Amino acid sequence: MQFARAAQEAKELRKQAGAWLKEMRKRAGLSQVELAARLGLKYYTFVSQVENGFGRVPSESMEVWARALGVPPAEFARQLLSYYDPHLHRLLFEVKP
Repeated sequence: MQFARAAQEAKELRKQAGAWLKEMRKRAGLSQVELAARLGLKYYTFVSQVENGFGRVPSESMEVWARALGVPPAEFARQLLSYYDPHLHRLLFEVKP
């Protein structure tokens, strides 16, 4: 039961991350195809999958995505971490000593 709830929460957070990424792409004035080209991806479908919550931006690609979207890389990574690993995000950025 606990695992199912955690899996559902993770799925919902990925959808929220995808919505945020889509908003960042639109603010940058890019289509999914244009963003994929900037990222050096052969197919735009990966961008679509991430935006729809079926995938996630690999941590080793976050800087490239950030620069393609015109977002400071640290800010981009911090925001995605809040969706992809909220517990680690809380420890790194919210818990006060």
